[in-house]
Amino acid sequence: MDRDRIFKDAIYEQISRAARALAHPRRLELVDLLCQGPMTVDSLARKSAMSVGNTSQHLQHLKNAQLVRVQVRGTTRIYRLNDGATCDLFRRLRSYAEQHYSDMQAITQAFLQDRETFEAVDAATLHRRLQEHEVVLLDVRPPEEFAAGHWPGAISMPLEDLSTHMSHLPRNRTIVAYCRGPYCVLALQAVELLRTEGFRAVRLAEGVADWRAQGLPVERDEQTS
Repeated sequence: MDRDRIFKDAIYEQISRAARALAHPRRLELVDLLCQGPMTVDSLARKSAMSVGNTSQHLQHLKNAQLVRVQVRGTTRIYRLNDGATCDLFRRLRSYAEQHYSDMQAITQAFLQDRETFEAVDAATLHRRLQEHEVVLLDVRPPEEFAAGHWPGAISMPLEDLSTHMSHLPRNRTIVAYCRGPYCVLALQAVELLRTEGFRAVRLAEGVADWRAQGLPVERDEQTS
């Protein structure tokens, strides 16, 4: 084998490391979750409906490819993305699938076909409507995800607490609910629950990772590291 060929094989082998690590749907889901902020193995396992053992194995693959890193605090291991490029890579893969795979569109349409059509609210419209006090923005993710990053002015109201606290929401304004992004069902469930109780409610499909990618401001709690 000539020297040029050895060089090329070595380079493409290195590039393939990330591709191999991401070539599993569960690992992609873990990356999507970590786009929200750092999480423990237990939290990732619960949110992805996997066992702790399986979650740890998938995280090890991602760690070996330097897509995630781990921080040890006592007996707790906290995982986070190695840098913002990992989330950008996931978003580009998601976008490519949306544009080129008809199956992805069919799966989404089949999932939503028996549900009401949700109003599309883009970031600019949302900002204007918030400034004019036309809407109330709810972040229905778990509190630790809200603390790691959220839309300025959003109210943290996790889905599991929504039934208990929705009586504090105004009925003369539209409620806009968001979660992790276009394929997160938490906001979808929140809108359905709110509409059942007589609120005007819509879903914002974009999430924190999308806003960061657009250069929009994202707030975080100061104590969040």
